[in-house]
Amino acid sequence: MASPNAAKTAALHQRLTAHARRWPQITEIKVRWRAGYAYIDAVLADDDDGDLQLCRLKDTGHPELWGFALFTYSNERYEDNILPTSLPFGSPEAALDCAAGLYLGDPKT
Repeated sequence: MASPNAAKTAALHQRLTAHARRWPQITEIKVRWRAGYAYIDAVLADDDDGDLQLCRLKDTGHPELWGFALFTYSNERYEDNILPTSLPFGSPEAALDCAAGLYLGDPKT
């Protein structure tokens, strides 16, 4: 699958950036693409060690249904996973909640 167009990239980045405001530790969300996959990283306010790799989203062509793979630091790779809904796909926000919640804890609301 070809890389997405600029509008899709901007829309995904905007959605995730807005949703990431729930975590005060996250200062920036980065989205990078490769072969139909969006790789989601977080820049943390108090971390000089680089970006926190969170997850990979598979573009299905539907804005609310993305495949989900979690970055596992123990294996240093993305592994297909399920969201709390028990499904392997969902919204970008649900994927961010799952991955950021795992690595950063519950967001402050």
